[in-house]
Amino acid sequence: MRAPEPTASKLIITDPALLQQVLIPYKPHCRYLLRAHLEHEGASTPEGRSRGNGAAAQGEFSIPESCYIDDTGHFNAVEFNICYNQLAYFLLASCAHHRLEPLAAWSIEEYRRRQLSDFLIVQFSSSFRKQMKAAHFTGRVELRKVMGRGKSLFIKTYCRFEDGHGGLSEGEPLIAITAQAEAPSHPLGA
Repeated sequence: MRAPEPTASKLIITDPALLQQVLIPYKPHCRYLLRAHLEHEGASTPEGRSRGNGAAAQGEFSIPESCYIDDTGHFNAVEFNICYNQLAYFLLASCAHHRLEPLAAWSIEEYRRRQLSDFLIVQFSSSFRKQMKAAHFTGRVELRKVMGRGKSLFIKTYCRFEDGHGGLSEGEPLIAITAQAEAPSHPLGA
């Protein structure tokens, strides 16, 4: 008798309580991510663990006033990084909370304990295709590839921000999760 084949599914989850937990480390005036949802397309094992790729988070942002500089009139590199961090944190917390790769083995408590100390951006590139307004815009972060190296997990991501008026910026940050991160059973992008 053959084992059941993995089933394909599309999962879209909005979790305002999880978003609020993820944003706790940020100063109130730096919480630019207003709403977010998780999108996941992949297969799950008979035990209910996800495998395959397709995890992404979509978010809605507003920067009414910069947290560090007088108004520049546009979305800038520092704000790009902060917004990327907030949406990537939400995406990875959602993966832990909903038992999706690459953090399917983690509890949400484990994620919270490690959120600030063990998540590092090790490579960051961004491109500003057309000037964006920061008052209201959307963003998306996708997990592209996951690789285990020693006790660390490296996650290649893609992100994109748009203001609805033609403004566009995008990037490809590489994240490292240190301190005995467990590699996924089926690496993304493999």
